[in-house]
Amino acid sequence: MTGPTTETRPGRAGEAGAEPLARAVEVTRRYGDVVALDRVSLDVRPGELVGLLGPNGAGKSTLINLFSGLRRPTSGRVELLGGSPADPVRRRGIGVTPQETGLPATLRVGEIVDFAAAHYPRSLERGALLERFGLSGMERRQVGGLSGGQRRRLAVALAFAGDPRLVFLDEPTTGLDVEARRSLWDAVREFHADGGTVVLTSHYLEEIEALAQRVVVIGQGRILADGTTDQVRGIAGVRHVTLVCDDLPELPGVLRTERADGLTRLLTSDADALVRALVRADVPFSGLEIRPTSLEEAFLTITSGGSRAA
Repeated sequence: MTGPTTETRPGRAGEAGAEPLARAVEVTRRYGDVVALDRVSLDVRPGELVGLLGPNGAGKSTLINLFSGLRRPTSGRVELLGGSPADPVRRRGIGVTPQETGLPATLRVGEIVDFAAAHYPRSLERGALLERFGLSGMERRQVGGLSGGQRRRLAVALAFAGDPRLVFLDEPTTGLDVEARRSLWDAVREFHADGGTVVLTSHYLEEIEALAQRVVVIGQGRILADGTTDQVRGIAGVRHVTLVCDDLPELPGVLRTERADGLTRLLTSDADALVRALVRADVPFSGLEIRPTSLEEAFLTITSGGSRAA
């Protein structure tokens, strides 16, 4: 196994205007009568850390499978590292952790890492890789003797074994406890800080918020929003309004009302209209505060059809 190298490779710097490492152009993927992706176009550029958000069945895993060459589009075009995802040479430049992994129970951790690394022209040193993912000292442990969290960390570690330019992580922290999840976040950040490119899906919205620089929301096979976390919140157009008011009149755009500790908290789709209506109602109030919504609330608003931006 070859050791790590400091050689600089093209496409790891994330320069403005760099050619995409992965590209989907008007891609549709059908499974019989089911449309998993519907005319999706998406570029992933060098140095990005992209979070794919969407409910179950939205098409996130299908998109990753197309980029990694595991599936072919029904129509449209998919590119990987400047060529076809079906080209083994292109695929050697990426790492993938799918949602479901079936590692042989009788093989040892070190054997599996060595086997995966042997498929790449470059590879990370085994000890350093295992240390990065909290698996130091487990080289001789059989996979069947690992805990569920340890097996998941091993599956994620394998995506990085070949020192890839681009990594796809599909629900990487499923089954991990909070400490292990945050440790894995640190490993992903380290890879990204070194110039690596990451695309990940997650059911944990705090994970996307903590890691992703760019958030892509997918629903019913289409891209509903694409931007920074703040931009996605803005697309949803939802705001929190907090105030002190004894007798609240009927106000426009209120999605939810909560009262606690003498405060009234409103979730609204139009904070400006709400405040104008409040002033016109001539009702005494104080302590008015308006702040952005959480990514979770924005996500729920967008995927429920409350907002859309392709």
